[in-house]
Amino acid sequence: MVTTFLISLGIMSAISLVLALLMVIADATIGNYGDVNITINDDKELTVRGGQPLLKALNGEGVFIPSACGGRGSCGLCKVKVTEGGGQYLPTELPWISEEEKKEHVRLSCQFKVKNDISIEIPEELFKVKQFRAKVESLKDLTHDIKEVRLALIDPPEIEMTAGQFIQFQVPEYELTDEPVYRAYSMASVPSDTKHVELEIRLVPNGVCTTYVHKYLKEGDTVELNGPYGDFYLRDTDRPIICIAGGSGMAPIKSILLDLASKGSKRKAQYFFGARTKKDLFLLEEMQELEKQLPGFSFLPALSEPLEEDQWKGEIGLITDVVARLGEDGAEAEAYLCGSPGMIDACVKVLTSLGLPEERIYYDKFA
Repeated sequence: MVTTFLISLGIMSAISLVLALLMVIADATIGNYGDVNITINDDKELTVRGGQPLLKALNGEGVFIPSACGGRGSCGLCKVKVTEGGGQYLPTELPWISEEEKKEHVRLSCQFKVKNDISIEIPEELFKVKQFRAKVESLKDLTHDIKEVRLALIDPPEIEMTAGQFIQFQVPEYELTDEPVYRAYSMASVPSDTKHVELEIRLVPNGVCTTYVHKYLKEGDTVELNGPYGDFYLRDTDRPIICIAGGSGMAPIKSILLDLASKGSKRKAQYFFGARTKKDLFLLEEMQELEKQLPGFSFLPALSEPLEEDQWKGEIGLITDVVARLGEDGAEAEAYLCGSPGMIDACVKVLTSLGLPEERIYYDKFA
């Protein structure tokens, strides 16, 4: 019996070895697409190694496509129009592509692999996105799970951004990733400070980037980032503003408010910030200082699940309920929201019920 078992085990091991060898050979031959050409906007041509995702191929050539999830196919942000050579859609693309986008040949660049010559179209402003090298100037714990990261730009030494936009932060190879990866984070810094970028990064269990930032990143480290990206930014109007955020969604709203203060704006603004308990609140003193600098600004934090020891005297309830109670007439206002998709959708319903037209509700969703 033992001899028979050992012979069977040896045969199975040999078969597994042969199959593994065949997969290696197939990957080196069938999967070897050689060099392929990418034509961008009928103007720029790149030659890249075939077989890699379009997102990665473009990034390698200094053309940066925004991707909040770092190319995992979970955010749907890295859409690119492939006008020639696109082929069939992959199942991993379809959840993010509408029927109308299919007609326009829009593809999810992190899932679409470049296997032959293709032509694509991207917004011209993406050519203005730059890769930056920066030094970690300071790290500060804002809450038990949110860390402020302040970066001093080295090369290039300055960034031109608009309040509300985001960058992509590069995490180097370490124990949770075998290659450098990017993650998107909104900038919390004031646009007038062109030499620094400030981020507010919440720790996500087993998150590749957040774990690195919270457990491994040190002051004095050199990091890479690129940007700026995004159409979530402060519009240049005189309309009253309603801001709503929770957690690390504070970052772009803080940038917007700092921008208003730096310009001496007299725009009226309400900022509703939601948290679970008192330990999840942060930057209260900074918000109170902004109330002094901006005569038309009011900060309204609310706790959804305050603890007895919090001794909370402020607003209680879901932030949407607080907005419904205290939000002003939205007919002439515009709104800026940052938070989870569920929170954003709920806030849009409340704001439209207050008379705010949906086309004047701007938001930045994150998972």
